[in-house]
Amino acid sequence: MRILNNYCGLGGNRKLWDNCEVTAVEKNPEIAALYQKYYPNDRVIVGDAHTYLEDHYQEFDFIWSSPPCPTHSRARMWTSKGGRYAAKMPDMTLYSEIIFLKTFFSGKFIVENVIPYYEPLIAPTCKIDRHCIWSNFEILPFEFDARGNAGLERH
Repeated sequence: MRILNNYCGLGGNRKLWDNCEVTAVEKNPEIAALYQKYYPNDRVIVGDAHTYLEDHYQEFDFIWSSPPCPTHSRARMWTSKGGRYAAKMPDMTLYSEIIFLKTFFSGKFIVENVIPYYEPLIAPTCKIDRHCIWSNFEILPFEFDARGNAGLERH
């Protein structure tokens, strides 16, 4: 299976994927280097994940995309040391990727992000813990233990 791990970060979602060919995209070179250290057999691209997705989506069987969440997060509404986080317009990359994958991608996909401070513009397929998941397949519910670990088996 050929997997695109878009906005890969350090690869937290990657640890449960076995027997697959992974291409990971990360904008920050230092974080990409750490990811490569953790997953030396993955192909790591340092660059813009949004552009990479648009240019290469047809090369994959499964796409995991986790666009940055700070402009969507409920933390945007929290007070901090007597003040508020600065008002900032949400980055619509999240929704453009969902629409793009639903329309043009023939494989399976997941787009993951935090539960936003506003009503999601596209209803998520499901919510898991503090996250919304948009996908083109059913995701069965599962429980988290007290440490936040999901009851998942490796696949």
